[in-house]
Amino acid sequence: MDEIFVIDKPRGPTSHDIVDIVRRTFNIKKVGHAGTLDPMATGVLVILTGKCTKESGRLLNDDKEYEAELTLGATSDTEDAEGVITNSGKSLDIDPILIKEAFRAFLGPIEQVPSAYSAVKYKGKKLYELARKGIKVEIEPRKITILRLDITEISMPKVKFCVTCSKGTYIRRLAADIGERLGCGAYLSALRRTRSGRFTIAEAVTIDKLSLLRAIPCE
Repeated sequence: MDEIFVIDKPRGPTSHDIVDIVRRTFNIKKVGHAGTLDPMATGVLVILTGKCTKESGRLLNDDKEYEAELTLGATSDTEDAEGVITNSGKSLDIDPILIKEAFRAFLGPIEQVPSAYSAVKYKGKKLYELARKGIKVEIEPRKITILRLDITEISMPKVKFCVTCSKGTYIRRLAADIGERLGCGAYLSALRRTRSGRFTIAEAVTIDKLSLLRAIPCE
């Protein structure tokens, strides 16, 4: 099989877990994906099979869109709801105007330090492997672009938002940085990818309906 499939990943399994499920279901040896999702995240996961796996590098460069939620007033060691949550003890009597201003500060080209619990490599080791061992390293910031960043709902302490961003953007780091800018801390409490390049959630199929997967030929 030399095809592309769009999966609506559920919360819990890793992207590698989904790759393994597709491999076993269709008895395909060569299977990959075009951009990982954290276990907590749901939504569009582009699966590549056979010769289509050669397209991963190109597809990884595509912009992504997400629906997300951050929780103010607390921090997480992993910057998301999967980590150890610590209440910041700071007041959450924050004017919505200030929240909107904080969001606007991250719109456009910015530099972002990758999450310590990311798969970015440092001297051959993935950062999350070092973090789990308690090893702290100095991580260089990377240039990314936040193309769109719209708040959709403020219901303290939660803020829902939509974001369109360039490759290499960590939404949980974005949430943490917004919390730091507001002075009260924040962590990412929900994340759903709705688009990866030309592939959208509308064409995605959940893993319990793999038989309904519509194959998309490689370009």
